[in-house]
Amino acid sequence: MQKSRVTCVAVAVLSIAAIFWLSRKVLLPSLDPPSILVQVQQLNELATVRYSIQKVIGLKEDKLPLGTEAILLIVQASVQAGIDLGSLKQDDITIRSDGTVVLKLPAPKILSVSIDEKETKVWDRSITWWTPWVPYSLDFEQRARIAGVEAIKKGAIDMGILVQAERNAAASIKGLLGLTGIKPVLIIPSKTS
Repeated sequence: MQKSRVTCVAVAVLSIAAIFWLSRKVLLPSLDPPSILVQVQQLNELATVRYSIQKVIGLKEDKLPLGTEAILLIVQASVQAGIDLGSLKQDDITIRSDGTVVLKLPAPKILSVSIDEKETKVWDRSITWWTPWVPYSLDFEQRARIAGVEAIKKGAIDMGILVQAERNAAASIKGLLGLTGIKPVLIIPSKTS
């Protein structure tokens, strides 16, 4: 009786192990570039880093017949950078003979810049005092905001947002593909970063 119980337990354990082993073989993802491409492209634009930047923008404009108008604007904005996985092509994914998936990343880019309206302020705006008949320019503040967005983009790039975005994207994609069972994965950064 004891021996038959041990035999039943052994058969049950072997059966469970066999079922697990077989189901693992069945559930492994297909390792072909088109199926991997579909999995990665579903992420679309992958925002991987966000910076908050503040810039002070000063503009000065000469008025006709004489005088000047000036504005000093403090611009606070959030900058998101990442990569556009929708631009991946099938040629960007290869599988080596040892099973390693090699993925070439597209170049990182600034995905969005959004001004924080609560923190953006006109610090000073003036027109020369001896020309009171010259009206304020209606679009002068808007031009200062546009210049602020451009300065913030340049500042974020100078601070290394694109390098960090690409590094974070590589880690995220590697992790996500690993979760689907695709291992090992080698990420090749873009040539432009």
